[in-house]
Amino acid sequence: MGRYLDSREPFESYRGIVGTRFFVDKTLLLEDILKAVEVDGQRYLCITRPRRFGKSVMANMVAAFLGRAEETGDLFDQLEIGQSECCHGHLNQYPVIYIDFSEIPENCVSYREYISRVLGGLKQDLSEAFPEIVTDTGISVWDILKQVFRKAGKKFVFVIDEWDSIFHMSFITEEDKKAYLLFLKSLLKDKAYVKFVYMTGVLPIAKYSSGSELNMFVEYDMTVMERFSDCFGFVEKEVDRLFDIYLQTTKGPKITRKDLEVWYDGYYTAAGERLYNPRSVVCALVNNQLANYWTSSGPYDEIFFFITQTSHIDFAYAP
Repeated sequence: MGRYLDSREPFESYRGIVGTRFFVDKTLLLEDILKAVEVDGQRYLCITRPRRFGKSVMANMVAAFLGRAEETGDLFDQLEIGQSECCHGHLNQYPVIYIDFSEIPENCVSYREYISRVLGGLKQDLSEAFPEIVTDTGISVWDILKQVFRKAGKKFVFVIDEWDSIFHMSFITEEDKKAYLLFLKSLLKDKAYVKFVYMTGVLPIAKYSSGSELNMFVEYDMTVMERFSDCFGFVEKEVDRLFDIYLQTTKGPKITRKDLEVWYDGYYTAAGERLYNPRSVVCALVNNQLANYWTSSGPYDEIFFFITQTSHIDFAYAP
């Protein structure tokens, strides 16, 4: 199994979450994604959310369900997606390329070092998986993928987590940002080897790309788009269930259900549904203590931009 192609890491990460006390089953997102791809022809999906809204958990879930690295039927059969007939034919059926762009090489100080890690890893994975096809790793990775598609008929699912992390790294220049957007365009846009792309980030694509580089994506954010809105963050009934578990399993519980509402429900989806920050709720219940868990999860410039660009969203902040 490779670093990016057919990686075991998404499965291991997701399996660890499933076994926890306050796990919330959001696997029906898979049904929505597959319908978007197969019924509506949306091959490029980007879901943007603030930090700590479960983006990485969902990305790991998508890769674990669709990917071939591990047989995951035993895991998903016990979850809600296990009852979905339309998804059975997709379980562990695809070569999945999973890239977490928040990961950087050790002591990285340049964009060249940063992107070379990704390019080198992809080429190595492809040459190991398709040695009879990939005989020249000196060409571009998209040309290698084209070769694999032409000769083996393979289409790849791309799962890209934290695609915009690079824009917050201190060593990245404006020219580097342009080069990165061109890299994504060259790798993904209008490529026959792409089955579909599932991508996550913090802020809207328009924040970084005002041109045509990533205009193939249909973007779903929490404040404008209703689709997928209940898949990130906790809705009322989910918090009710977690609070019941908390009462049953916590010695000397100090938090009330009203406390969770006052502290952590300051969000509304585009559909008007009240939403709780999942990190904050889980941390509070695990620690048996209320605190500002969300405000320590990312830089304030991101939070400021998100609020100013989506002014109709309601945020609560506990002192």
